[in-house]
Amino acid sequence: MVGVVSSFDEPRGLGEVTGSDGTRFPFHCTAIADGTRDIPLDTPVTFRVVAGHLGCWEATAIAAR
Repeated sequence: MVGVVSSFDEPRGLGEVTGSDGTRFPFHCTAIADGTRDIPLDTPVTFRVVAGHLGCWEATAIAAR
């Protein structure tokens, strides 16, 4: 999928990606593909969606486009 980083809390390592269809998916910094653990807001990204904890969908394999 493609989207943009819509929020990221660096101290907690938690963020959210908004897909091109407007759906929002949470992610943890360990899901950033290049291993940096940090990604700027409004970065265009590609990502995959997987079943996460507690039955919600999460973004993973997040990579800047």
